[in-house]
Amino acid sequence: MKILSVVGARPQFVKLAPIAKAMAAAGVDHVICHTGQHYDPMLSDVFFEDLGIPAPDVHLGVGSASHGKQTGGILAAMDDVLAEHEPDWVLVYGDTNSTVAAALAAVKQHIKVAHLEAGLRSFNRRMPEEHNRVLTDHCADLLLAPTTVAAEHLEREGLAERTIVVGDVMTDVLYQVRDAVADKPSPIGAELGLEDGTYSVATIHRAENTDDPQRLAAVLESLGRVDHPVVLLAHPRLVAKCEAHGLDINQGNLRSHAPLAYPDLVASCLKARGIVTDSGGLQKEAFLLRVPATTVRPETEWVETVELGWNVLVEPGDALTAAATRPRPEDTDEQPYGDGNAAERVAAELLRA
Repeated sequence: MKILSVVGARPQFVKLAPIAKAMAAAGVDHVICHTGQHYDPMLSDVFFEDLGIPAPDVHLGVGSASHGKQTGGILAAMDDVLAEHEPDWVLVYGDTNSTVAAALAAVKQHIKVAHLEAGLRSFNRRMPEEHNRVLTDHCADLLLAPTTVAAEHLEREGLAERTIVVGDVMTDVLYQVRDAVADKPSPIGAELGLEDGTYSVATIHRAENTDDPQRLAAVLESLGRVDHPVVLLAHPRLVAKCEAHGLDINQGNLRSHAPLAYPDLVASCLKARGIVTDSGGLQKEAFLLRVPATTVRPETEWVETVELGWNVLVEPGDALTAAATRPRPEDTDEQPYGDGNAAERVAAELLRA
């Protein structure tokens, strides 16, 4: 069997790592296509190296563009990729433009599509990620849901027959990396002279938080007022937006830092007192590491993190500052995102389908 994985952004590289290992163990002919949606080496190449992922067989190099142009560029380029490799399945990941473009390209050529991380819903139709997820789910042949909540969403949309709960592959790789770095010092702490448990790690990149100058200014100002150091891992897009808006990231207790390789990110978050983000992946990773998360969004796909008390949804302003300084919640033994063996189940389901 030949399976073509299509990835293009940092969360997808993380998800690809355990899948690539599981495919190799199952004897699957696994082809990796990197769309180039994230083109900065710290957000792309380094992840493949640090996570032990085989080098991509195909690199489309689409780069940054508007949603329409980027999606259209991937969609057009995928025709030749699919014709050359003739996979039995196209496996798409998460909620990016790469995901929906690859799924649509495969459907047009009558190639079966499996969607990893299917069924998540923010119910915010203003988010491009929500469009991408819904469209991909409804054209895919196999929906690999990470949680029972995701499967329930799919059932309500009439997609139960295509749905299988496999667990979350992010849990697989995070546990592996967590165990590998558990005894190592925090890279951020060592570099900036910060003791364990005295700082927070932040990431802000979504368009709804960065495109509006006033909202972005409010996010930065709120983080600067937190009563302990907040290290903002500044994605190139955020840096560009701050420059365009005339905003200074470094203010008050807020410090800017370049993005980290994934093991360094996990090691830094593991020793942090909190995580502030608008990323879907990082708020879930915070929960798995049992580090309190503050999410700068009005909703989340990972509702379990909120229900269990480890994640708070906030708007910029006093609510953000207060949430980032709140005490640690009570511990929980709940495992809504699986046991760390999701990738093996994915490989088994694809071989069985």
